[in-house]
Amino acid sequence: MTDASWESPVKRKLREGRPVVAATITTASLETAARMAELGFDFLWIEMEHSPITLETLRGMVLATRALPTLPFARVPVNELWMAKRVLDAGVSGVIFPFTTTPELARQAAAACRYPPAGRRGAGPGLARRSWPGGESYYDSADRNVTVITVVEEAAAVERIDEIAATPGVDALFIGTNDLSFSLGLRGDQSHPKLHQAIARVVEAGKKHGKCLGRPARTPEQAEEYMRQGFLLFQAPTDMDFMAAAAGNYLAPLAGPRSG
Repeated sequence: MTDASWESPVKRKLREGRPVVAATITTASLETAARMAELGFDFLWIEMEHSPITLETLRGMVLATRALPTLPFARVPVNELWMAKRVLDAGVSGVIFPFTTTPELARQAAAACRYPPAGRRGAGPGLARRSWPGGESYYDSADRNVTVITVVEEAAAVERIDEIAATPGVDALFIGTNDLSFSLGLRGDQSHPKLHQAIARVVEAGKKHGKCLGRPARTPEQAEEYMRQGFLLFQAPTDMDFMAAAAGNYLAPLAGPRSG
């Protein structure tokens, strides 16, 4: 397969109006990342903002999953050109930018993921080229296929959401519902009408400007409910959450009274 023929399956599914689901990786384990990439998720949400995963570990995860259909994405700790450049040059197929609160930051996120003249990404993809699905034309393929996700998680972002959503080069608006709740003074409350109203404003702007919409979904039932609202991109629970849930399911039948 050549660069000219390859299209990111995440981008293709979103373009076709089909849902994509990310497994959240928070442990610095290549084995865990590789195993999660075998289970049918569309991409790995490699969490570098809220976990101790380093750039070196990220590169290992890219290499550990490069023969698998699940793509590696990274949520970077900050919305900065240099930070996006480092994870892109490590070989990720998508970048998730936290706290994208202004249209200026949305434009910066889009520019960070594309080479000039379309963007401001620095040209040094020696490692990324070796793990990318294709051959020599990495620059063109990356410009077409890197997925740019901006996270809306502050009340100030909701106030300017129409401008943020209008930004060329942004593929998806992801609502960080927990941080947004805190920003609205709700201390994480996910049921408050004020949060629902803010989410509705983001949904309206995303639909108006043709942006895919994303949010966390802890259960398949939640994802189905959110799909009816127009969401297509879902962050599933973390690797640790899945492990705890499986352990709980195993232990629950054995938790009754025991003799002896």
